[in-house]
This record gives sequence, structure tokens and C-alpha cells, in this order.
Amino acid sequence: MQLLAKQSRFVALRLPQLFIAPYVLRFEAYGLRNTQQDTRTTASAFTLIELILVMAIVVVTISITAPKMANFFRGRTLDSEARRLLALTHGGQSRAISEGIPTRLQFDIPNHSYRLQQDPGWSDRDPKALQFSFDQDLEIDVVHADPQQLVSSRGKLPERFQSRANPRNLPEIRFLPDGSIDDNSPRALHLQDKNGVSLWLAQTTNHLSYEIRSSFN
Repeated sequence: MQLLAKQSRFVALRLPQLFIAPYVLRFEAYGLRNTQQDTRTTASAFTLIELILVMAIVVVTISITAPKMANFFRGRTLDSEARRLLALTHGGQSRAISEGIPTRLQFDIPNHSYRLQQDPGWSDRDPKALQFSFDQDLEIDVVHADPQQLVSSRGKLPERFQSRANPRNLPEIRFLPDGSIDDNSPRALHLQDKNGVSLWLAQTTNHLSYEIRSSFN
């Protein structure tokens, strides 16, 4: 009888646990899933905030540095153009000396281009002629030779070849076979960008070559 009573009490104590335990487990699992979802939601929201902050920093940085970078690249364009022109004067002068034929660096300013070639009359076509275009934002002004200066006749072309050499009467730098610069060549070229920054390509004091200057005088 005592044994039966003990078994009855054991069953009475364990029976509620057997019925309640599955519900407790389900509740705990549901709570765990909700916690994981909340954690993922919080992590996603935090990542979005970080992204917004980074984008805001990038926008502010670009707005500050963009004007300075634009000025930097414009300055590089002006400097590069001046150096290319200087290199062409050296190349034209060297070629005139080595081949014994005058060379011309002509400037078609309205069409934003310039060309280096030999004087016509020596060959039908110059196979080594070079032509370049310069940036639309750049302006090139020509400072012509002093009109009171005596016009040299050294290496002057006959009239029939002169019209072929420069039919449009473009400004030009002419190099003679002895390495000198024709007296009618421009004294200087003024290169200026749209912001007013400028450089000069001017004849040296001995008038034997050109050099880059920050001012004409």
C-alpha cells in the first residue's frame, strides 16, 4: 500500500511537468528566434547608418577638393601646352640645322591647332610634318616682331614658294639652317587659360631660341 501511495504521488508530481514542458520549450525557442531577429534588425540598421555617414563624408570631401583639383588640372594643361610648344621649337631648330632646310612652326589659332613643317620647294610633301591641337579653353596670342625692325632677307623664299608655305598668312616661327630664328618670327607667344592664368613662350635675350617665362618682361 505504501509503495502504491508513493507511485501515485510521483505520478501526480511528474504529470504537470510532462504536459507543461513542451510549451515551455516552445516558448523558449520562440523567444530565441525573436532575439535573433531583433539582433539582425539592429545590426542592419547600424550598417545603414554607417553607410549614410560615409556617404555624407565623401560628399563633403568632394565639394571641398573638387575646385582645387579642377584648378590643378587646368594648370597642368597650360604647363603641358607650353612645354610641348617649347619642345617643338627645339625640334624644328634641330631639324633645320641637321637637314639644311628651313622649318616653320605655324599657328592656326582660330582652329586651335599648330603645325611644324619644312619650307616647301624642297619636296612635294613633308613626311615628317607634325600637327597638334590645343585645348579649347586655352588662348594663344602672338606678340609680333617689332615693325620698325629691319626685315632680314636671310633664307627668304621666292615669292612662288612663299604663297605655298603660308597661303593664309598665319603667324609662324621660322628656323633657318644656321640655327637662327628668322627676324620676322614672333617675339613671344602668350598662353592663357579661362581663369586668367598665363605663361609666355618668348625669345631669349640672345634671340637664338625660345624659353618659358611667367611674364614677358
